[in-house]
Amino acid sequence: MSESAPNDSGIAREAARQQALLAALWPPDAGASQALATWCVDASVTVARGLQAYRGNGAANGARALAAAYPTVCALVGAADFEQLARELWAAQPPVCGDLAQWGAALGEALDAHPALADWPYLGDCARLDWAVHQCERAADASFDAASLARLGDTDPQRLHLQLRPGLAVLVSRWPVVTLHEAHREAAAPEALATARDALQAGVAESAVVCRSGWRAQVHRIDSATATWTQHLLAGDSLAEALDAVSEPSSADPFDLAEWLHTALAAGWLKGIAVAGD
Repeated sequence: MSESAPNDSGIAREAARQQALLAALWPPDAGASQALATWCVDASVTVARGLQAYRGNGAANGARALAAAYPTVCALVGAADFEQLARELWAAQPPVCGDLAQWGAALGEALDAHPALADWPYLGDCARLDWAVHQCERAADASFDAASLARLGDTDPQRLHLQLRPGLAVLVSRWPVVTLHEAHREAAAPEALATARDALQAGVAESAVVCRSGWRAQVHRIDSATATWTQHLLAGDSLAEALDAVSEPSSADPFDLAEWLHTALAAGWLKGIAVAGD
């Protein structure tokens, strides 16, 4: 026991030093910097220079990570303006873990609220679609339970739950987010940008399902009924509850379960069917 005490003390001291460093980095604070100085030799020079280097490198790394997660937004606003937006987010909502690929989920809300971007109200939803793609590609893999489909024919729909693939997400937007996403891919057709501009001017609204195919996420344009259906499945509703939600006879997009199953199986949206109580 006596031999482990110094080691434990050293670990606690290092943890306290790291906490002091983080407190001095976000946001820059004179009091936190003063506290950090007690840990340093030649503190008057070391702390100021060290913090400046950490802050600059951290913000730059954050901007690069955010650009990788938000390619559509970066293409829409330009690299220089996107870096500025990334630095603003870095200062306002710094990362809470060491993996920068997990930082940046709040960009959509930040774009919605940004006073300089009021003329580009679609940017927030473009960011949400980018983030859904980013998260989908980081989701766990899952095998398809083909045998579970037999439960559709022998089990009360109230007990059935259609399970979607990990990482699958749905986005409902009043903007042509899928068209904008497609127009800013590297392999986009030359006329794609003109198509996106026309869709914006016409006030086209689009919804999307994002799901992985292999290791790459795919963005699928869907109608409003399919979007509602998918939202209910993701919320954990039973098959019967989800069908009730899309059974309105006045719906502009009538829902067809057989057609959806065909599409879901072909596109890899469905993981399997679970039975409540089993």
